[in-house]
Amino acid sequence: MQSQVKNAFEQHELPDGFIKVTDKPVSDLSSEQKVILNRKGNILFNQGDILSARRLFITTGYSDGLCRVAEKSLEKGEELDALKLYWLAHNKRGADPLIEKLAAVISDIIKE
Repeated sequence: MQSQVKNAFEQHELPDGFIKVTDKPVSDLSSEQKVILNRKGNILFNQGDILSARRLFITTGYSDGLCRVAEKSLEKGEELDALKLYWLAHNKRGADPLIEKLAAVISDIIKE
């Protein structure tokens, strides 16, 4: 995470996906539509199409799905992406350690 954040600061840009796009699901979806989309997202996730599943989970605001995608991001070392997903899922337990790590990285950068 440190090199990812440090590079972003040095280049004065944030990595793709770091900026929160939305924190609310699409409000026009009925409960039935959300269930259908979440099931489709779960199928895609289980088939390994994490990106498509992610899009559906963000659209519906499905926090469990968002957290599972965040875990996949962590496995790939994409901590900033994981933080965004935990934040969107309102998962404090997942986000807090990443926020603390990010704060430590920023503190180190400031000290340099």
